[in-house]
Amino acid sequence: MSRLRAYEEQVGERSHQLRETMITSHLPLVRYLVNRFTAQLPSHIDPQDLASAAVIGLIHAADRYDPGRGVQFKTFAEQHIRGAILDELRACDPLSRTMRDKCKMVEREMHRQEHQLGRNPTGREMAEALQISLDDYYGLLDEIHEFSFISIDDSWDDDEGHPLSLADILGDDENKGPQCQVMAGQAAQALGSAIESLPEKERLAVTLYYYEELNLKEIGAVLGLTESRICQILSQAMIRLKGKLKPFRP
Repeated sequence: MSRLRAYEEQVGERSHQLRETMITSHLPLVRYLVNRFTAQLPSHIDPQDLASAAVIGLIHAADRYDPGRGVQFKTFAEQHIRGAILDELRACDPLSRTMRDKCKMVEREMHRQEHQLGRNPTGREMAEALQISLDDYYGLLDEIHEFSFISIDDSWDDDEGHPLSLADILGDDENKGPQCQVMAGQAAQALGSAIESLPEKERLAVTLYYYEELNLKEIGAVLGLTESRICQILSQAMIRLKGKLKPFRP
């Protein structure tokens, strides 16, 4: 019995050390994701609060990770970290439901106009459809900026429970399970087609933001536009992409 107890303690110690290693080695991932979020959020959002929530998400990931499911820990942890950050943002923002409703309203009208016109509606056409001025429409895009960006980080599970999100497709290629690779390939193809169908400025802004990882100021310098205008262009692009990618967002 003493040998069995010693063996169990040894296994437990190795498991504890592995958990600690997974957490500490992925703290740079926490910082990277927090920085990506805070770069696009209002100044009153405290990055330290997001960082604390993100670390908790990482710890939960380490506690729940099962290597037998064929998903790399980085991919698994990234979904938990993103989820923890989103939960923190929603918890600290009393206007989140209102903003989410506005985002859905614009998305529905965008889809309706695309169906009626057979093409991407312009900002002016969207403003007329919503029965507001063009300036008010741009102001609305500024308001829903946070939610239109966060939406692309939403995740879901495939048939085998593997986490997947559009951000995974836009980011670095990871070794995934066969089913996850199939879903990623299908979604990547749909995403590529959706991006290609965007108006030129929106397509370029999305490419610079997600592929080249430029911030709003840098994109503005490239396109000769203000940060606020780039924010509006990206918000409108994300709303268009959400509508085009519905089949891949169960």
